[in-house]
Amino acid sequence: MTRSSFDLGLNQMHNDLLKMGSIVEKQIHSSIEALKNQDVDLANKVIDNDDLVDNLQKDIEDKAIKLIAMQQPLATDLRTIFTTTKIVTDLERMADHAVDISKIVIRLKNQQYIKELVDIPKMAEIVQRMIKLSIDAYINRDAEKAYEICKIDDDVDALYKKVFNELLGFMTKDKNTINQSAQFLFVCKFLERIADHVTNICEWTIYLVTGKQVDLNE
Repeated sequence: MTRSSFDLGLNQMHNDLLKMGSIVEKQIHSSIEALKNQDVDLANKVIDNDDLVDNLQKDIEDKAIKLIAMQQPLATDLRTIFTTTKIVTDLERMADHAVDISKIVIRLKNQQYIKELVDIPKMAEIVQRMIKLSIDAYINRDAEKAYEICKIDDDVDALYKKVFNELLGFMTKDKNTINQSAQFLFVCKFLERIADHVTNICEWTIYLVTGKQVDLNE
């Protein structure tokens, strides 16, 4: 394999990663829209579309294996391939959480919500923005931006605590709200975990650029 064809292979892999990131963002957005509107059809669509993410992950991993097998990569190239496979794993897990949220939508169908959903959609918007920024930082090899993105996670944590306390109040006052409140707390937890996966992507970007492994999930 010539260097030019090797570079082409890397670019194809990066393009697939961008596509995967875009699909994951849409999956998260759709799962929250389904939750807000109690749209079971949309929730089922998110669940069905999970195969798109899984297939892209397999394609990217296959491309990575072929690139390593067909040409002995330089250390920097090998690091790029390695971090790409790590990032797609995080993206796939984010998509799994979108499916988890969609399953909750189905669980809560025909139930009247105990309150209008405001902060949960806000959490989702922040998380989606973090995903886009983290992928951009990776493609641009911007370690400084990766550090900045991780700070946004504080906003997600703050909203999680706010919703947790609010739902705890509902459950304390009326035991009939316990099940639904618990489901909404699961949604918040899934969004928080997605944000943690974004932090992982930022850590891999920093590793790619500096060669140093850092732990930003604290």
